[in-house]
Amino acid sequence: MSEPIDYLNPALPSGLRRVSMPVVDATPSTLEGFGKLVEDPRECSIEIVQWPRVGSRPIDADTGDQAGTTEGVFVSEWRGDILYGRNEAVGGHYVLAYATEPEAAREDNPNAPERMLLWHANYHPDGGQLFFPLDHRPFYIPLALPGDDIAPEKFVCFRFDGQQGLYIHPNIWHEGVFTLGGTQRFFDKQGAVHARVSVEFAQEFGCLLEAPIR
Repeated sequence: MSEPIDYLNPALPSGLRRVSMPVVDATPSTLEGFGKLVEDPRECSIEIVQWPRVGSRPIDADTGDQAGTTEGVFVSEWRGDILYGRNEAVGGHYVLAYATEPEAAREDNPNAPERMLLWHANYHPDGGQLFFPLDHRPFYIPLALPGDDIAPEKFVCFRFDGQQGLYIHPNIWHEGVFTLGGTQRFFDKQGAVHARVSVEFAQEFGCLLEAPIR
């Protein structure tokens, strides 16, 4: 079993290289395979994946997928050079990104962030996830298609205008929601099991993922 990740104190080394993510406007065509745009969160159903069998016998029909969903508010907040995320649906609190080298990041920097540097991503094998903007401002969500052979170069940073939300399928690599400045709130709904598979870019690849904020 892996050790728990300290999401608020990732202790990243200095001198990490940067891998630039392409920034792409989120449209039905660009999101194909990742998920879909959502106009009304009340009409978006969440896919729940049946518990995998561990032997030769199958899981009984209508079992193994009954945990349902959990929901709450996801808060994305820049404090100086550090972007924090708080997911009330699962009780999570994270450092999502930095606006400068992590070792130089300060919460009291008054300047608006010009870039984001991402150190971690994950996917949920148990279910899909919905993020819907409550403040209707633009935001970013980096995504990559399924596969444990993940690499930094496989990520795409999608830009949303804040008028629609995003639903992502199970097993899609992601890392919360990235406000472009200040604080932003999102309605979050996801599988209640909340299994999480992670990649730490600094540890595995010696890099951070970068996208300009514009």
